[in-house]
Amino acid sequence: MSNFAPCRARATNGVSAHSRLALRVSATALAAALILPGHAAFAQVAPGVPNANSTAPAQVDAVTTAAEPTPQPADAVPTAPQDAAAATPADDGGDDIVVTGIRAGLESSAKIKRQSVLIVDSISAEDVGKLPDVSIADSLARLPGVTAQRLEGRDQRLSIRGLGPDFSTTLLNGREQVTTGDNRGVEFDQYPSEFFKNVNVYKSADASLIAAGIAGTVDLRMLRPLDQPNRIVAISARGQMNGIDKLNPDGTRYGYRASATYVDKFADDTLGIAIGVSATQTPSQNERYNAWGYSGTGTAADPFLVNGAKPYVQSNELKRYGGVATIEWQPSDSFHSTFDALYSHFEETQILRGIEFPLAGQLASAGTVGGTTVSGVTSSDGFVTDATFGNVFGVQRNDYNQRKADNYSFGWNNDLKLTDTIHLNVDASWSHADRTDFLLETNTGTGFAKSGAADTVTVKQNGNGTYTFSPTLDYTDTNVFKLTDPQGWGNNGTQQVVQTGFLNRPSFKDDLKSLRASLNGEFSDSVVKGWEAGGNYSQRKKTSAYTSYFLCPPGGGLGCTVSSGSPLSSDVPSEAQLGTNVALDYLGIPQMLTLDPLYLYNNTLQSAFDGRPSALVRDNVVLEKVWTGYAKVTLDGLVGDKPLKGSIGAQVVHSDQSSTGQIASVVGGAVTIAPVKESVKYTNFLPSATMSVELIPLGFVKVGASQTMVRPRLDQERVTQDVAINLTNIGQTPAGLFPVFTSTGGNVNLKPYQSTNIDLSFEKYFSGGGYVALSSYFKHLTDFVDPNNSLPYDFSALLPSLTAAQQAQVIAAGQTIGNVSLPDNTGRGEVLGVEATLSLPFKAITSALDGFGMFASGNYTQSTIKYGSNPTEAITLPGLSKWTGSGTIYFEKWGFQARANYRYRSSFLAEVAGLSANPTYRTAKAEAILDAQIGYEFQSGPLRNFAILAQAKNLTDRPFVTYQNDDPRQVIDYQRYGRDYYVGITYKF
Repeated sequence: MSNFAPCRARATNGVSAHSRLALRVSATALAAALILPGHAAFAQVAPGVPNANSTAPAQVDAVTTAAEPTPQPADAVPTAPQDAAAATPADDGGDDIVVTGIRAGLESSAKIKRQSVLIVDSISAEDVGKLPDVSIADSLARLPGVTAQRLEGRDQRLSIRGLGPDFSTTLLNGREQVTTGDNRGVEFDQYPSEFFKNVNVYKSADASLIAAGIAGTVDLRMLRPLDQPNRIVAISARGQMNGIDKLNPDGTRYGYRASATYVDKFADDTLGIAIGVSATQTPSQNERYNAWGYSGTGTAADPFLVNGAKPYVQSNELKRYGGVATIEWQPSDSFHSTFDALYSHFEETQILRGIEFPLAGQLASAGTVGGTTVSGVTSSDGFVTDATFGNVFGVQRNDYNQRKADNYSFGWNNDLKLTDTIHLNVDASWSHADRTDFLLETNTGTGFAKSGAADTVTVKQNGNGTYTFSPTLDYTDTNVFKLTDPQGWGNNGTQQVVQTGFLNRPSFKDDLKSLRASLNGEFSDSVVKGWEAGGNYSQRKKTSAYTSYFLCPPGGGLGCTVSSGSPLSSDVPSEAQLGTNVALDYLGIPQMLTLDPLYLYNNTLQSAFDGRPSALVRDNVVLEKVWTGYAKVTLDGLVGDKPLKGSIGAQVVHSDQSSTGQIASVVGGAVTIAPVKESVKYTNFLPSATMSVELIPLGFVKVGASQTMVRPRLDQERVTQDVAINLTNIGQTPAGLFPVFTSTGGNVNLKPYQSTNIDLSFEKYFSGGGYVALSSYFKHLTDFVDPNNSLPYDFSALLPSLTAAQQAQVIAAGQTIGNVSLPDNTGRGEVLGVEATLSLPFKAITSALDGFGMFASGNYTQSTIKYGSNPTEAITLPGLSKWTGSGTIYFEKWGFQARANYRYRSSFLAEVAGLSANPTYRTAKAEAILDAQIGYEFQSGPLRNFAILAQAKNLTDRPFVTYQNDDPRQVIDYQRYGRDYYVGITYKF
């Protein structure tokens, strides 16, 4: 076994080397085509004449945001005069605008969008330590083309322009971040929203934007103390209540949120500090239903029949504590140094209680299904709506899940002015995350392996696609229900075990170190206004370690195995029983046995290490070393008499990625493990060009052309392989349908997804505030990763693990060839979309509506992605909603503020937790979420700067629903989170 390692020869993806070259050349040619027509016009530039792209912004009271039109290293001095604070003032076509609160946040975001050469959307804090929503993801989900997926009732994962979280990159002050999640997609609830001044979503690329995503790049920006006019001390507190009463006796429906911010300057305003702390305890309740699936063909003679279901009541509690600190020092005009630090501790506890009902596999004419009897069947339109199942052996579950994560981020940026026109910028950063999970399952039933009392369960379909259950047994009776393995599911790979429970304890470490250096300068009397060249080295290491255990009744035996004499069941200890039994009445079940799973784990159940091959090969390390060199020039001139800004540049990215792990199999009844390590090196060339032309006063056309890439999921780059030998298939034909040897794992040779992008945006800003924008985008995707790819492999090396007779049968049947399942870059396709935005203060229409306003956006995206293994069938992109929209109506005046937001997304492919918490994809139904808030801030007197606020989330009480086979009737998940209510206070002095 030790000499076996499945080959990972790169399968063809249908794109020839010549075609790849043509794509790169076409992207470069397109960039050149955008540039060349302007050369003649550049000769007409009148030096020193400002244009609206570099004018000082309208005055913004209570919000000071240093706009960064072109992404730079954290706090770097811009390479061209793009810093709003340093620009020459010019007439914006109207009087200065003085705004606060909601309007201040919108105006600051509009200023960033207007001044940027890139296509960007932003959210900005309404005041220090106050983003406009409960979480960053809530706010980002309102931006055009940005949608959020709810998990546990919270917005966590973002999709940008139809591409899921794996296709975007998240930065903190311009630096790439690790994640506490399983892969690259950042779970945004790990970042307290109070810590950020603004968040920019870049939708087009620039050579200086390191680690840009294909879908977009989210840049979280912390407050800069030297930008603040005065000392600031701000404190806030908020109470929370869930609209659903606690569903478990050991849960809660109440929570809180508190934060404090201190900002000050010293040494003649050359030294600034900003410190923020935050604490959150957030509860949520979840009425959770999950169907196993449906059998049948959907005809009147063979209607769809639910196979089984597991309804739960779930109580969650999220605790998060964090802090940030920024030290900014600028002793002279020649030197500027900024140090940032962020720490966040994240702890989430989930209590789940419910009953699994294994019901049926298919509707048999004799009225039995795998030992389960079916009677009283009523169907409608090819779907069973009522049925009674006999001989049912339910599995009661009392589960406890806990996740703990620590997230650290440090960055130090130094900018040195070498000459009047040249700056040296050096930036060092470290981002690190540790996460451990404790996933505990416990089971009770009437007897081991269907040996106890059977139940009769009547099911009736509800209008929302779920079913109500009417059992006949009393599921709280401890004389009937025991600690056992009711279905006899337990198996350690070689023999049966008594699986009364199961424990998964995975841990993850994600570490990213980066060092960046760049030179940037300016040219005088030239349309080529500035230049920048630099390099970045990063090293990311993701370590995944898994440990799991079988849990069985106490009293003897070895390894929880049946053959060793492990008890098949035991009584439920009274100490483990809680005083109040849980009701599943929302699905028709009166009560269930309610136990403390931690007591059972710590005091009752025996544990046995899970040594199955599939469990042992999960441990792996993925290491990525990336060298990036880049160069660009910035342009500032006139095309005819129209102001133009832009940049032209390219990146060269050299990657060295490797993975260590193991492969495993069962040989002669014993598990055999062999270590394995593989690596690959490759280089990518990524050109980019951006242009912004002011065709009319405050009216811009922005164009971007670029080649971008994003790396595959980290779990797909792992080297591990799980080798299986299926003895029951020996001698069966055809060999392709009855493989004896198979292997499943990752592929360290995976290359990044590639995308050739065209972005176009029309933006008109109003002199009285607000703007309208219409954007379109096209992405040609290549090297798209097919997670279901497989290739044939000769497993002859494993023949010695079989008996001589078995070997002869395998050879005679031609079964030495088996499949190796591993992801590969076999896909390609296109993404095309449009998005529109309107930000309008109503006073622009009439002064009678001063204080009222709206912000609305809409997006339409279509995609066609095909894998090389199946080039005729298009897949659905995870996270893609064809239609998304968001609308906000607000009022703010005399200290009062009120806002209501409605956001919608059409159906999409959602990533959810499947078997053993492994990620899986299901189609999610369309969602429409309504949030609202109202508040008042005292304008004078002893309570000046004191504010009160009330908020409500998910007023529509919209559930999260998934289904299968493109049939909304075949509901798989139904999760109702209820409404959330908040009351808070803020005081700034």
